[in-house]
Amino acid sequence: MQKATRFNFNRALLEESARLLLDKVTPTAGPHAALHLSEARGGGIHSGGRALHQAGRRSGGGRAWVRRGMTLGVVLALVLVGSPARAGVEAELEAGVVFTSRNDARIPGDGGTRLSLVNELSTSPAPAFRLRLGYRIADRHLITALYAPLQINARGSLDRDVSFAGGTYPAGRPLLAVYRFDSYRLTYRYSIVWSAGLDIAAGLTAKIRDAETSLYGVEARRKTNTGFVPLLNLHVAWRPGNGAFGVLLDADALAAPQGRAEDVLLAATWSFRQGLELRVGYRMVEGGADNDEVYSFAWFHYAVAGLGMRF
Repeated sequence: MQKATRFNFNRALLEESARLLLDKVTPTAGPHAALHLSEARGGGIHSGGRALHQAGRRSGGGRAWVRRGMTLGVVLALVLVGSPARAGVEAELEAGVVFTSRNDARIPGDGGTRLSLVNELSTSPAPAFRLRLGYRIADRHLITALYAPLQINARGSLDRDVSFAGGTYPAGRPLLAVYRFDSYRLTYRYSIVWSAGLDIAAGLTAKIRDAETSLYGVEARRKTNTGFVPLLNLHVAWRPGNGAFGVLLDADALAAPQGRAEDVLLAATWSFRQGLELRVGYRMVEGGADNDEVYSFAWFHYAVAGLGMRF
């Protein structure tokens, strides 16, 4: 409401300044009318007006052109001040429950025993959350940083021996497998379409993965992997008729010979207050790698709810 009041006030000043410009500053206003107007707006415009006034006298163009130029400057300044916010901080908090449909591992990739944490062990649903902070520049440019931790535990026993990370786990003994995949991302995206109720954007994501697969039984072994992954980013937010309810699609994804990664969110949104948005939806995270050190592919399904904030 405060931003709307300021915008309406500046719009009124804009209209008044435009009227003065079209009237070419009538002589009855006095030779210093434009300077008086600039004084009401601040010393910076006043100083610029004085310089323009002196330049006009030297060039012989007359005070009318000087006053019109100064008024035009005021108009442009009010346009910038009165426009909607062109920069600001954004934040997103998301929480939910994650279910696993695939989580296969073989360590090392060229010599271990392939193990399914879903089909051979029991994997329970797990809580998950993520936090994203961003800064929007000139409406169309957005830079965000994301923190998304994830840990999945699987328990049970196997009817065969398992070779894992140089250790051997005998059949029939209780096992605990821990899969951890923490993601840190820095994203830049540009809004190709930026209009009331519709934002279609694309960009690039730099992802740092901090992953670990551990197996606990007669001994404890683990394999850690930290690395950089470039991803493509796609974002579509649509609110029909610029209303309160909408649909959101957000994705980071890329495939390469070394592996692949996809993180896709499809959610329904509700802008219940200016700068605040609730989201409820489905997130899918899938990917993995196959090389000499590690074979690991996983597929996770999230039921999520989130809050988006813009300041």
